[in-house]
Amino acid sequence: MESTTSKTTLGLNLPTDPRWVDLAAMSLQEILTDHAFCEQKAASTMITMVQMHSDKPELVEALAPVVTEEWGHFRMVLAELKKRGLTLGLQRPDDYIKTLMKGKPKGQSRDFLFLDQLLICALIEARSCERFKMLSEKLEDEGLKKFYHQFMVAEAAHYRMFLDLGKTYFPEKRVMDRWQYWLEYEAEMMKNREVRGDRMH
Repeated sequence: MESTTSKTTLGLNLPTDPRWVDLAAMSLQEILTDHAFCEQKAASTMITMVQMHSDKPELVEALAPVVTEEWGHFRMVLAELKKRGLTLGLQRPDDYIKTLMKGKPKGQSRDFLFLDQLLICALIEARSCERFKMLSEKLEDEGLKKFYHQFMVAEAAHYRMFLDLGKTYFPEKRVMDRWQYWLEYEAEMMKNREVRGDRMH
């Protein structure tokens, strides 16, 4: 497959179908609800990673403030829902994450699992950043455009943080070789996904 690195956000191999943002604009209740739960799950994931890798001071120091930031994002989305007279709906299964996790080979060593965990987090942040960028540029609502620009900036920083953490604990070549695997896996996965405006991913 021809590389599209120069044409996509943060080096993703396959850009989001442009129809997604139009569908999302018509499903604000659903997209904001899904976004809220994405932020809540991100905070929970950061807490779990700190618990699992408490022997890695660089990781603990990097992730501790991100827990607070992600929970703050959850509260920001709740406030946006309330401002619009909408309510937080029910959490739904995240098929994007479930399918992504299937890309992890079985029987890996603890180190290999740790690197994959960091790179999966980086990939989720990159895809989120790309979609927040689309919302910040394509929505007609000026308030929401500014709202999503804030999230785009934050996700870009988180993406870089996870890649940097990978390079803190592993040789750069190993990290980047494995990163290419995940970029290719996610691109193939995205080719087969239905375009839905009620999901952030």
